[in-house]
Amino acid sequence: MKSLVLAEKPSVARDIARVLKCNKNIPGAIEGSQYIVTWALGHLVTLADPEEYDKKFKEWNMSYLPMMPEKWELVVIRQTAKQYRNVKSQLFRKDVSEIIIATDAGREGELVARWILDKSGCHKPIKRLWISSVTDKAIREGFEHLKDGRQYNALYHAAKSRAEADWLVGINATRALTCKYNAQLSCGRVQTPTLAMIARREEEIRAFKPEDYYGLQCMAGGVKWTWQNAKTGSLRSFKKEVIDQIEKSIKGQKLVITDVQKQAKKKSSPGLYDLTELQRDANKRYGFSAKETLNIMQRLYEHHKVLTYPRTDSRYIGSDIVPTIKERLKACNIGPYKAYIPALLKAPICTSKAFVDDKKVSDHHAIIPTEEYVQLDHMSNEERKIYDLVVRRFIGVLYPAYEYEQTTMKATVQISAKPSVATAVFGAKGQVVLKEGWKAVYDNMSLDEEEDDKSGDQLRLAGQQLPTLKKGQEVDISQIMRSQGKTKPPARFTEATLLSAMENPVRYMESDNVKERKTLGETGGLGTVATRADIIEKLFHTFLIEKNGNEIRITSKGKQLLELVPEDLKKPELTARWEMQLSDIAAGNGKEKTFLHEIKDYTKDLIQEIKQADGTFRHDNLTNSKCPRCGKRMLAVKGKNARLLVCQDRECGYKETVARTSNARCPNCHKKMELIKKGDAETFVCTCGYKEKLEAFKARRAKEGAGVSKKDVQKYLKKQKEEPVNNAFAQALAGIKLDE
Repeated sequence: MKSLVLAEKPSVARDIARVLKCNKNIPGAIEGSQYIVTWALGHLVTLADPEEYDKKFKEWNMSYLPMMPEKWELVVIRQTAKQYRNVKSQLFRKDVSEIIIATDAGREGELVARWILDKSGCHKPIKRLWISSVTDKAIREGFEHLKDGRQYNALYHAAKSRAEADWLVGINATRALTCKYNAQLSCGRVQTPTLAMIARREEEIRAFKPEDYYGLQCMAGGVKWTWQNAKTGSLRSFKKEVIDQIEKSIKGQKLVITDVQKQAKKKSSPGLYDLTELQRDANKRYGFSAKETLNIMQRLYEHHKVLTYPRTDSRYIGSDIVPTIKERLKACNIGPYKAYIPALLKAPICTSKAFVDDKKVSDHHAIIPTEEYVQLDHMSNEERKIYDLVVRRFIGVLYPAYEYEQTTMKATVQISAKPSVATAVFGAKGQVVLKEGWKAVYDNMSLDEEEDDKSGDQLRLAGQQLPTLKKGQEVDISQIMRSQGKTKPPARFTEATLLSAMENPVRYMESDNVKERKTLGETGGLGTVATRADIIEKLFHTFLIEKNGNEIRITSKGKQLLELVPEDLKKPELTARWEMQLSDIAAGNGKEKTFLHEIKDYTKDLIQEIKQADGTFRHDNLTNSKCPRCGKRMLAVKGKNARLLVCQDRECGYKETVARTSNARCPNCHKKMELIKKGDAETFVCTCGYKEKLEAFKARRAKEGAGVSKKDVQKYLKKQKEEPVNNAFAQALAGIKLDE
């Protein structure tokens, strides 16, 4: 008898098949003497759409709401139906005695496999492969320690409950809003609170009133000193007259050193990456969207096999990983990392609770390199960038702390005879590096260590090389410098900061319920590490938000939706309540039926609230362009990387791209140009005013040699290396004697 292994993706299935010595290709599977390996393509099965329960639900009609399935139906996804049939035929083979679930180790991965088994009606015994990387070693060890599939029944019930609850709330509320206001309006448990956070930030920016502030610096004794408020320690004053008085009073005076403190300090390296932290860094450093980073990580995990499982919410590794660290270091001891890894390989590995903690590893440990040998030349530029971030973090935590000696000095100067304002206080700060430690690994890369304060304009004591000065010493003031600025509003969200807000939305909660706040923090906030990128993409795709440069702004449609959607759906508290119950179900302490009964009651209340609401929705982006299908006026919308015209009739669904942001750079200002389409003509347009037709652009780039691909260049260089140096032409030149 044989075991059938069900993987989530074909690439993982091929790796497992190779390790298990399965070599025979059959439709949708690979067979060996003991195992048959088959695969899903992500989800092969999903919850049925409303019309599958009743044909009348094809029509979006308010009177049919809420839709409450008595028995949940699963349907095969049409696009992957062929693979489902292949998997089903393997499941029911007479020589297959057991199923080994090898889908991604997590709540959603469990759901992928169990729904396939449920839909097919397969009840054979199941075992579970639970691994965090797809290297040969990890696969072999995983198959040596297979788990009883029944251990994960509770995890499956939690995943199923989450999917059914999202169906009930999301589909019913979306249909209710769309029918009520005759516009395509979508909402959901995660996307609507995320949109509400963006709107709230916009309100904070609009309500913000800038204030002028003033500061004062002076040079004395070869040191740059900064004025400080003696009571608060603030480095600025909102009263111009205060700074005027101090400036006037200290001219020609001496600073008296009142305090000199030297302190040895240590700073540990940043922690290992989870997916959200990696997405944040990639967005800040390279402008990658959350979705792009996840896709790149997936390739590095599945195709190159050089990094571990990406969809993790942990920044720690377990003690079981520690013995493999040297092997992982050897695998990535190439290229730029050769400068840092050999020193680690020579000495015993030093670990600490800062990155090794079994209690802080849930389904998967942090993203780290695998033991697979790395070939950097096989990676794309984008893959190299993400790989580099992960490897430097991994090396960094193994290096010693960054050590420095910090010197803080204070000085006073007489400014008035009045006791209350007799002296002004000035401060200076400097540091001397004692040991570079982990900072050496980052090769002078900016680490974004210092975060701005809420107003974005906090002055700081200048970090500088300080001469030796002693307490009580007097130094002449040689130069006085004023500074002036305005307080700044909170920054608009970028994808990096929005991910942070989704991960930790506690400050956006109105509830003071300590348990809810704690749960939201522990369960990773709004969405999961695996779904946040898709939620942001959906908000762009439904034109509820748009991008202006790197900033995210809410659209008019998004603002109106938030006015029309029930209040409860806008709050992160809803997710907190759900996650508390889902965690109980996953742990075997909660009941699925009780949870879904509550969700059904909640859905009925939502629909009633939408039906009774008296709001209105108005398209304020109507154009005079007519839809070629139905003749109605089209809406001008801005997608993530394009401007489009979309038919206002949701049932028509026609859309066309008017302009899209290209990768072509303007020859004048080097910014990315927009490619605008008008009829059959396409023209590049830059914000600086430069215009160029597509044909002219192609001709210009051809002259510049831009049509040559990187592959062509590599082939040419390789050819140059292979050609003999002493060719006929070289030999002829060798006989020529040149006069000096």
